[in-house]
Amino acid sequence: MIKNDKTSSDSCIDILSEKFRYLFEPELITEMCKSGTIRQFEDGVQIMDIGQMLTHMPLMISGSVKIMKEDKDGNELLLYYLELGDTCAVTLSCCTKPTKSTIKAITETHCRILFIPVEKMEEWMVRYKSWRGFVLDSYNTRMNEMLEAIDNLAFNNMEERLQKFLRDKVMVTKDAKLHITHFQIANEMHSSRVVISRLMKKLENDGFIIQHRNYVEVREFLR
Repeated sequence: MIKNDKTSSDSCIDILSEKFRYLFEPELITEMCKSGTIRQFEDGVQIMDIGQMLTHMPLMISGSVKIMKEDKDGNELLLYYLELGDTCAVTLSCCTKPTKSTIKAITETHCRILFIPVEKMEEWMVRYKSWRGFVLDSYNTRMNEMLEAIDNLAFNNMEERLQKFLRDKVMVTKDAKLHITHFQIANEMHSSRVVISRLMKKLENDGFIIQHRNYVEVREFLR
């Protein structure tokens, strides 16, 4: 379910000032509210698909979004998550010309996102030092996360990858109880359900997780 957030200009400024006053100057926050649109999404909503034309860049106000890559056979792989203050590296690369998305973006939790027209990105790069620094830092962060994902695939065995996947999921959802199936894990990790089920059983025997009928608990995060 997707909702337009009927936020007045003054309310938008209040929201962004609360979240980003140490990051952006007041004049830029006012421009962001004037040019952008705040939208709300429930969890599990696809907000970007492969091949979709990129017209806006997202700025996360709350919640989290997972960024997925897809191969020619339709198999998906989790690249990274977007959380408060994050934006996507793919949209950062399209500020000078129209570009089609090469990723999928799916909400992990309930989200509130500010969508900014991509033509504003280049304009603000010139006008606002804080925006220029934000874009460059964001691009560097996203690239490092993608390199980490590649390293994880290349150098870690499947059990280590699964442990990292579960830890990352807990950190994003802020809940040690993960309502996720073995099939969903296999899909996001580009593996098979049989392999994941076997490894989940091993992690349970090793004391890393507790498996229940409808959810999994990661023990190190339990209070």
